[in-house]
Amino acid sequence: MSQQKKHGTVRRVAGSRLSKAVAFAAVAALALTGCGGSNAAENADGKTVLRFAWWGSDSRAQATNEIIEAFEKANPDIDVQGEFSDWGGYWDKLATQVASNDAPDIIQMDDKYLREYADRGALLDLTGVDVSNFEEVSIQNGTTEDGLVGITTGINSFTLTANPEVLKEAGIEVPDDKTWTWDDYREITATVSEKNDGKYGAEAPNEPAGLQTWLRQGDKHLTNADGAVGFTAEDLAGYFQHHKDLLDGGSYPVASVLAENQNAGPDRSMTGTGTAAFGMWWSNQLGALSSAAGTDLVPLRLPSNTGKAEDNGLWYKSSMMMSGYSKSKHPEEVKKFIDFMVNSEEAGKLNQMDRGLPANMEIRELVTKDLEGVEATSAEFVTSLEPELAETEAIPPMGFSEVQDILYRYEMEVFFARQSVNDAAQNAFKEITNAVS
Repeated sequence: MSQQKKHGTVRRVAGSRLSKAVAFAAVAALALTGCGGSNAAENADGKTVLRFAWWGSDSRAQATNEIIEAFEKANPDIDVQGEFSDWGGYWDKLATQVASNDAPDIIQMDDKYLREYADRGALLDLTGVDVSNFEEVSIQNGTTEDGLVGITTGINSFTLTANPEVLKEAGIEVPDDKTWTWDDYREITATVSEKNDGKYGAEAPNEPAGLQTWLRQGDKHLTNADGAVGFTAEDLAGYFQHHKDLLDGGSYPVASVLAENQNAGPDRSMTGTGTAAFGMWWSNQLGALSSAAGTDLVPLRLPSNTGKAEDNGLWYKSSMMMSGYSKSKHPEEVKKFIDFMVNSEEAGKLNQMDRGLPANMEIRELVTKDLEGVEATSAEFVTSLEPELAETEAIPPMGFSEVQDILYRYEMEVFFARQSVNDAAQNAFKEITNAVS
């Protein structure tokens, strides 16, 4: 996700700007730090100690701890110590740890940050982890000039979740997501807000995937394969205007509510609390969101400008990856744990869809045949998209991790009418260009 509203995590915006600035400074300091290593060594029992850091929801934490227990049972000479946090705190802490040569041995990685760490030599080459049952795109998503530095846990797709109960209260059926347009979306969401007291058609956009999808619908990309910005300030103005129209038309709540929603994790979001008919999320979050909302949410393709499913701009993305710290004292044990995470039946059954549709095709078949309810729906949805999808997004360049905060910040400038759409677009475009240059 990224979380942002990504991957079952917490999104932070204005309140975390200072900590993010400190974190990026810490990452930049990698270029100046000397050789060092993780604190991982041996415990009192003589076992090899590995530290494993991840972000996510409470349900992911529970499943991950069970995976750790299963791995330790199969590898009694290794002690894995978990470090779990929310999305925003995770990256701030990791940047500081890496800069001080004290990073976890095993790092749950998001593609927005892959180059931030790989290009500074902080990630371990994971050659030796078995990816023979992976699709090529899953391997490419974690491969840079430094080698295979991110092992995809699973694939997912950006999606628009629909709450059928909120729609029913407004007298609206779940729309046909293969034919609807953005005009249909504006009309439906405005009607929901009008007819449902205290509930709204949609919640705040999810970035940067919202902009990425919007641009892809016009055959453009946020960043191209060479790392350069692939759109114009005018494109961004059109995107901001789209969201301003949703606000002005009543589809969104007032700006103050949108601002609060940006800082909410999935459980406390408008989707998770059942106060929005639609929300933009990643497909692997469907189960946790449905549990929070108390009803089975329905995954939908995003609307398009043409009303054609093949023009929806969606793509398969690595939901997240497993990386290793390049200075770990135990690189082979790191690879052994990551191999267990992505290739073992035990981990597959515990992860289910939480870390995406499993990247290992054999584990995917094993997991999906036993899925029920909303998890089965999520798997079927992701699989059904394949004939419509265009090429995947290139690995984001260094600096891409700043884009989310830039977009959220300037969207709020528009929503609070502190800047015009064109001024916000010009300023945001300049910041994004500088960030990834």
